[in-house]
Amino acid sequence: MNRAELVENVAKATGQPKSEVTRTLSAFIHTITGALAKGDKVTLVGFGTFERRMRKARTGRNPRTLAPLKIAAARVPAFRAGKELKDIVNGRSKQPNLVLAKPKAASSKPAAKKSAKPAAKKAAKPAKKAAKKGGKKR
Repeated sequence: MNRAELVENVAKATGQPKSEVTRTLSAFIHTITGALAKGDKVTLVGFGTFERRMRKARTGRNPRTLAPLKIAAARVPAFRAGKELKDIVNGRSKQPNLVLAKPKAASSKPAAKKSAKPAAKKAAKPAKKAAKKGGKKR
C-alpha cells in the first residue's frame, strides 16, 4: 500500500475528504519525524514505538574493488511493533472493525428503480452527432 492508497482507505473509513486526510497524514509524519530528530521516542499503544537508535561505526567493503572502507556511526530511525499489532499480523487475534464514517441517512420513501434505457439513449446521441460531422459534405 502506498501513500495515495492509505489516504483513500482512511478517507473511506472516516468519511473525510481526501484533502483533509492528506493534510492530517502529512502532519502526523512531520510530527513523528521532528520527535525522532530531537531524540524523542513516539509510542502508540497497541501499534508500536518509533525511536532513534545509534548504529556503530564499522568497516565495509567496496563491492567493485573489495577495498575496505570506514562507515561512520549514524543515528537511524527504528520501529518496534506493539503486542496488539504483532498478534493481528500473526493471526492470534482479529483486527477490530472500524466504524468512524457516518452512515448515510436512510430515506423514508423507497428508492424508485431507474431504467437503463434513458442512459443508453443519452450515450447514443453523441455517437450520432459525431457520425454526421464526419460524413459527406453537402
